[in-house]
Amino acid sequence: MQGICLLGATGSIGQSTLDIIAQHPEKFTLVNASANESVDKMAEICRRFKPLRVVMGSQQARDELAYKCQGLAISFEWGEEALDSIASDSAVDQVMAAIMGFAGLKPTLAGIRAGKRTLLANKESLVTAGKLFMDEVARHDVMLLPIDSEHNAIYQSLPQTSHGAHQQDVSKILLTASGGPFRSWTLDEMKFVTPEQACKHPNWSMGQKISIDSASLMNKGLELIEACWLFDVTPNQVDVVVHPESIIHSMVSYLDGSVIAQMGNPDMKIPIAYGMSWPNRIETSVPPLNLVDVARLNFESPDLMRFPNLKLASDAWFMGGTAMAVLNATNEIAVTAFLNRQIGFLDIARLNERVLMAANIVAVNDLDDVFEADRYSRQLALGMISSGNFS
Repeated sequence: MQGICLLGATGSIGQSTLDIIAQHPEKFTLVNASANESVDKMAEICRRFKPLRVVMGSQQARDELAYKCQGLAISFEWGEEALDSIASDSAVDQVMAAIMGFAGLKPTLAGIRAGKRTLLANKESLVTAGKLFMDEVARHDVMLLPIDSEHNAIYQSLPQTSHGAHQQDVSKILLTASGGPFRSWTLDEMKFVTPEQACKHPNWSMGQKISIDSASLMNKGLELIEACWLFDVTPNQVDVVVHPESIIHSMVSYLDGSVIAQMGNPDMKIPIAYGMSWPNRIETSVPPLNLVDVARLNFESPDLMRFPNLKLASDAWFMGGTAMAVLNATNEIAVTAFLNRQIGFLDIARLNERVLMAANIVAVNDLDDVFEADRYSRQLALGMISSGNFS
């Protein structure tokens, strides 16, 4: 029986994780969970799974949840310290790090420092503090399993040992991208994209932030950086391939010309179940892939003129230091501004580029450098949005 700490329980990854826990009650139990402000959803989780500890993002949300869940033997808590505490709790065996954005970094590190198996669905942790993050994984000898479908596919396509996947005789990593809802749109058409259109991903059911990132290809840029840290490569060793069907989730090309791919229907329960049960496999509710029904798989190169965020991510990697934290912070501000209709869809990439070029990039020596870069970049981005000075 594995005790699970689910960071980000009310999001799409959290909900799929709960589905796996419910399907295998003999293998997994929900020990601790967190959410930000989704009180009603968390109340349902508490009633069904009865975790020991639950952390909310504010005192008000905590109090509302405690009121709705009167009679349940659950410790209701709130705030950053409580979040770190539930990830490092002695009753926890695995931490599912599914808090979206920069906010997921500290509690994920708390779980790593406590020696917990870490299932990483928060790419921003690696994007903003990649070297520090991976140094902590090595220092505490933690099993780190990527949950993003693409990185999970790469992991599955690499040689496996008793300690996990290892890069051996690899020529290139082939990172697939669906291309998002605007894959075939012109720049003129994308000028008038609405938040509602951008949130309608053709293959995946995701939250607003990641849906917008997928539409702008920033999600693939962040995944490019994540892959570099996870698999000890550079952007020159990673090819992004647009694959609209999202059936092949990523591939590894070997020196002898072989290419190994992981395929499956587009459902996050597959990589989640793989991470939770590694090195074994368990059943999910996902229907098996029927290649006859799929019939055809298509591939194309990404268009960097229409989707410049992908190149910005590569540029940030080579700039090094705090550049990746700057890009991530700016993009979070840009996506929020787009969702609030303060800027247009194409302005997301423009703002990302302007702040990245204007920011003071310094070496990352500790987490304080990362947090300062995040704070500074958000302030700079908000100022540019306010003045309109970024196009």
